[in-house]
Parts: sequence; C-alpha cells; structure tokens
Amino acid sequence: MKNSERVQKRVNEVVIELYRGSITDLDSEVDALVNAANTHLWMGGGVAGAIKRAGGREIEEEALAQGPVELGAAVATTAGKLHCKYVIHAAGMEPGGRATAESVRESTLNSLRKAEELGLSSLALPAIGTGIGGFPLEEAARIQLEVALTLAREGPKHLKRIVFALYSPKAYETYRQALERLLS
Repeated sequence: MKNSERVQKRVNEVVIELYRGSITDLDSEVDALVNAANTHLWMGGGVAGAIKRAGGREIEEEALAQGPVELGAAVATTAGKLHCKYVIHAAGMEPGGRATAESVRESTLNSLRKAEELGLSSLALPAIGTGIGGFPLEEAARIQLEVALTLAREGPKHLKRIVFALYSPKAYETYRQALERLLS
C-alpha cells in the first residue's frame, strides 16, 4: 500500500498529512512511529502488533522495561529493525479497557511533546483508541486533529510534519472530512 492516498495541509511551518495505509510503511519517511499502546505497554494486535512484527520484539522489551505508565503518557523506545529512529508508545487505554476522549487527547498531545523533546522533525500517528479501545472514529479524528492543529498554530520548535496513518478507507475518509471541517 505504499502508493496509497494522501492529503497534505500546511499550517504555518507544519505539514499535517493524512495517509491511507499501514503506519509501518512510513518508517523510512518519518523520525518516529506512534504506537497506540495500553498503560502496561504490552504489544498485542492492531497497530502495536504491526509495529512489533515489522520492527522486532526488542521494541516491546524496551517498552515493557518503562511500564506501566499513566493513562495518556507517552514513552519512547528505539525502533528495532524499522528505519525510523524511535517508536513512541502512547498509552490511550488500560489493558482490556476502553479509550476515552481525555485519554485520546492526552496520549496524542504527549506523543507530540515527546517528539519535540527528542528533537524530531516528523512522526506518524495512528487513530489512537479506535481499535480494541472502542472509541468512536469521528470523535478520535476531531480530537487528534485539533491537538495537531493547535501545536502547528503555536509553532513547534522541531516538528515540521505530522502524519496520521489510517489503515482503512473509512478511517482515512473520516479524518479527511474532519480535517476539512477544522480548517474551514
């Protein structure tokens, strides 16, 4: 899916991009991939499973050594066999629990803050909380894009490109519509 759909919008010096495809396809384009994690940082299925399969078990081992973390927190590990520099693990839910508006907002914000702290110019985020976390896609799109747009308008020190990697056509279209609404 490397030749997938993309939408890019510039806000000040930051490009907000939507990409339809697997987040792991972006590992050679961005400095970090964001993992939709639980507070114990176990990497099971979904985005976490895809990152672990592509990058290796050492990513999970490094993450587990830093956990458990508070809901909404973000921690960084190396990227294993992936081409990017880091994987940022964003704790959007408790193990076996559900994501909430607050946990989606905080884990997105803390991922962006962690990228800034690490001096990264680009990162790719998934639709946090919308898989096993059961959070509504439309609300996740609005919240995550609002957080990214707020940061872009404030003028981050390092981040110049924020990509939302959306696996399904429905997720991509939902985020595209939300971005259009938020920018109109």
